[in-house]
Amino acid sequence: MAHPIKHFVTITKHRHKVIANCFRAGIPMRGLLHDLSKYSPTEFIPGAKYYLGNRSPNEGERESYGYSKAWLHHKGRNRHHFEYWTDYSPEDKQYKGVKMPKKFLIEMFCDRVAASKIYNGKNYTDSTALQYFLNGRKNRGAIIHPETSDELEFLLRMLSEKGEQETFKYIRRMKK
Repeated sequence: MAHPIKHFVTITKHRHKVIANCFRAGIPMRGLLHDLSKYSPTEFIPGAKYYLGNRSPNEGERESYGYSKAWLHHKGRNRHHFEYWTDYSPEDKQYKGVKMPKKFLIEMFCDRVAASKIYNGKNYTDSTALQYFLNGRKNRGAIIHPETSDELEFLLRMLSEKGEQETFKYIRRMKK
């Protein structure tokens, strides 16, 4: 059963949290532009159809088809996803991660914190996003550039250990 209203509410709440985080991080335009493609028919319709409430509807679409057309569309248009930053390497003849520019790395951090809050609700803690990142480490392989991975993990660890206020203060200084 499709849940267009629930999906709309979820993605809009998420986007508003990312916008707030991006303003706190000093990258307001990245926040205002964040995830607009989720409202396109290519992403919104499968999102409503596979709405799960506690995790991404892309996972539901993958369970049905073995892949998610909505995710393929999304990651190809949103530079805050490390999957966007992959290219063919002529040296080793494989696809590899490319180092992300700082503003997109910061937006990715803001996105992960917001998603953790939305999907975990009252169970969210400042270590939730770090745990999710660490749990997915083995599946990322060479898709994420090692420096990008290290920088993101550093920010997520800082969040876990020092909290949001200290982490956003650090991020505002690092982007300059």
